[in-house]
Amino acid sequence: MSYDGEADEGHRPAGRRWGLVAAAAVVPAALAGWLLWQALGAGGDDGEDGRGTAAPSVSAPASPSGEPSPEPDEEASAEPSGKPSSGTESSRKPASGPLAGRTVVVDPGHNPGNRNHPAEINRQVDVGTHRKECDTTGTSTNDGYAEAEFTLDVAHRLRDVLEERGATVKLTQDGDRPFGPCVDERARIGNEAKADAVVSVHADGSTAAGHRGFHVILPAAVHGGGADTRPIVTASRRLGERIAGKLVEHTGSAPSNYIGGGTGLDVRDDLGGLNLSRVPKVFVECGNMRDPQDAALLKDEDWRQKAARGMADGITLHLRG
Repeated sequence: MSYDGEADEGHRPAGRRWGLVAAAAVVPAALAGWLLWQALGAGGDDGEDGRGTAAPSVSAPASPSGEPSPEPDEEASAEPSGKPSSGTESSRKPASGPLAGRTVVVDPGHNPGNRNHPAEINRQVDVGTHRKECDTTGTSTNDGYAEAEFTLDVAHRLRDVLEERGATVKLTQDGDRPFGPCVDERARIGNEAKADAVVSVHADGSTAAGHRGFHVILPAAVHGGGADTRPIVTASRRLGERIAGKLVEHTGSAPSNYIGGGTGLDVRDDLGGLNLSRVPKVFVECGNMRDPQDAALLKDEDWRQKAARGMADGITLHLRG
């Protein structure tokens, strides 16, 4: 994500209201262990106190014409916003396993084609409490590895692991449409699937020096207009906590040192993809693409596989109670 819009509804625009992570939040054992390890003096190479300062907006990767693409931060739709969409379901038959009978929607943030459709992705859509851009192009590493490429790769890996465990998996997009879908449609896909869990895959784009680490975005309790997240707040937090703990366990990566106060968790009330959800949902910002050390990890296939397995383990732990 970039700080202009939806993770990318994922960075923090100035002046937006931000939910606070509860100080008493229960952090999974793996994450708590990492925090203790850090307190004893290890791993403190980031030099930040983790209080979630906002980074400046990140310019979008250049378009094929050489001009910067617009970068709002919500996801765009190739169909008019009000039309139903079922998402992309794998043709693979669900296997037997611990997730048999469960449905998981995986939402790869952005779309590689968004850069070619600025008018469409800048179109305003209703996200319940306000209106905002349909989607954005997302961010990239400094050498041009696009967030939209990263999210689709990780989404495929996550889908494969979940299907091996028996889950029915739907993707909100599979690089099979010109752009989008819009953030409201992404939420609708999860709702219509009656998903047991929805995970939106992203990467951050903070340009501030030393900003590193992953964070998981949870829905705030929002009630207004067409948005009512109150029924899903508790389950979404539980899902997010388990994913955060398993990401530490599988990848060895630390939680964000600039968002979430070291917990790896952040609560937001401005993201349409969360506000319009009727099923448990989180956004996972896997790292900061603009930081050279994080970028090296995000570009590494082995690390991406570990991240996918970490997310899958967190989802499995959540769904199995």
